Amino acid sequence: MTEITAAMVKELRESTGAGMLDCKKALVETNGNMDEAVDWLRKKGLASAAKKASRIAAEGLVSVYVEGNKGAVVEVNSETDFVAKNEIFQEYVADAAIVALKSAGEVCDMKNFHCPKCGKTFEERLTDMIAKIGENMTLRRAAMLEVSEGIVASYVHSASAPNIGKIGVLVALESKADKTKLAELGKHIAMHIAASAPLFLNIASVDPAAVEHEKSIFAEQAKASGKPANIIEKMVEGRIRKYYEEVVLEEQAYIMDPDKKVKDVINEAAKELGAEIKLTGFVRFKLGEGLQKKEEDFAAEVASQLKK
Repeated sequence: MTEITAAMVKELRESTGAGMLDCKKALVETNGNMDEAVDWLRKKGLASAAKKASRIAAEGLVSVYVEGNKGAVVEVNSETDFVAKNEIFQEYVADAAIVALKSAGEVCDMKNFHCPKCGKTFEERLTDMIAKIGENMTLRRAAMLEVSEGIVASYVHSASAPNIGKIGVLVALESKADKTKLAELGKHIAMHIAASAPLFLNIASVDPAAVEHEKSIFAEQAKASGKPANIIEKMVEGRIRKYYEEVVLEEQAYIMDPDKKVKDVINEAAKELGAEIKLTGFVRFKLGEGLQKKEEDFAAEVASQLKK
């Protein structure tokens, strides 16, 4: 049988919000399988859907850059927050977003990009910076959005310098409408995305397997109520609608006017501006998504509590 460690309990607790002892029991029941343990907790009504991308943060910075009809976002990681405040590091991160735009968001191409500032490749510049600052750093990921006509809007949350911070968002709006008005709308939607962290653009883009998985979880929860099958079916349908409202951008309640969905706000703007507006894509980078950072003191605290 797999040994259930304090670190495993900690990880499950952080990703589900369930109690410590419930997390330990879930891991025991599923022989240490993290995904099955999440489902076990949810079936018992002890946890909500896990957003695995936001488990544990790592240090560094996220940066955005928009030029013309294109926008790019990057994440560069460092070992400590102290280095993230270093001007040399911040300059590199800001330049990384510019290079990402020129490299279509491909990290491999970015590393080989010849940097005019130093006469070396962008990867060699990173190596030199590591040697100078004395801390490991990584150009982790990048993405780019482009529209044929319209705008790409950006937003940075917890900004430490222009276009640099902890969360970076891009939003692509295809439209013939006035670009100044579009940019204002795009920024507000980007701010909504930063706060609400949607996983999908629209219902059509949701993975069918993910929907079926959610249905199975909801069905198990509904069966526990003892209600008849036809009522359970309606309960599951209602929960799926709620699921869409939680994870699909267009279906989410607009954070600046919760009585409206995001898609309603876009449709109203289209009528006001006299031109169709199509939300074609978004990217949200939160610093440290999915990265493991050692927190040995907290793990020890969990271990001591589990022994009680």
